Amino acid sequence: MIELKNLKKTFEGFTAVDGVSLQIETGEFFGLLGPNGAGKTTTIGMLSTLLLPTSGEIYINGELLSRKRQDLKRKVSVITQEYSMRQDMDMDEIMEYQGRLYFMPVKEIRARTEELFAFAGLTAHRRKTVRKLSGGMKRKLMVCRALLTEPEILLLDEPTAGMDAISRRQMWNLLRQLNEQGLTILLTTHYIEEAQALCGRVALMNEGKLGEVDSPAHLIEDLGPYAVDEMLADGIHSQYFHRRQEAIAHLSGLSGQCTLRDTTLEDVFVERVGKSLT
Repeated sequence: MIELKNLKKTFEGFTAVDGVSLQIETGEFFGLLGPNGAGKTTTIGMLSTLLLPTSGEIYINGELLSRKRQDLKRKVSVITQEYSMRQDMDMDEIMEYQGRLYFMPVKEIRARTEELFAFAGLTAHRRKTVRKLSGGMKRKLMVCRALLTEPEILLLDEPTAGMDAISRRQMWNLLRQLNEQGLTILLTTHYIEEAQALCGRVALMNEGKLGEVDSPAHLIEDLGPYAVDEMLADGIHSQYFHRRQEAIAHLSGLSGQCTLRDTTLEDVFVERVGKSLT
């Protein structure tokens, strides 16, 4: 279990994360959603110990996380937004270099690499250098590298940024399989449909503070599972209803271009977070 207690991080007077308290259960697929500057990446940075909290504490399975606790740090792997791999290395070299950083025996590195490449569908491309890989393959390689040490927790900061639709769905399937095998996953993403498809619970974050924490289904139900969009001169106006009959009745009273559809987690995000920024 991951537990954040009153976590705070300031940079030269600016508060990026402001008193965040949160529990993520073992084996959970959890999403952290918010606009740019909400504090998501800073939170990931503190969980990976790349950043130190200004105040507050982080616990992994009830034990206080710090840079000195190598045993706890090994339980956590992080995949950043950037492609942090040498362009002139091939896939095997990337994996061996990572394993050596963690003092893994070469035989163990190679056996684990075979297993992970087969799992991710990368075996046929292993001799390609990083610069010759597609964006989707690079992301998959970053997942394999992060899993090399068999962590218990995977931190994903915008893992599908820049990927095409097909590669993104392939990554979703890969992450689902990992979670089904018991891996705890914390995801930050700007693709709200990604969080709706993958996460059991999500937290809405804005201006460093944590807002609602619930399942996508419950958040959608709370807003209203039926949406009516009306196209007006200044843009699309949406209204939400708990009963389909109410939505149809409202729709029948409109004269312009309008549609009835299912409410999405993106609607919740816009209503709860987006409107506070306008």
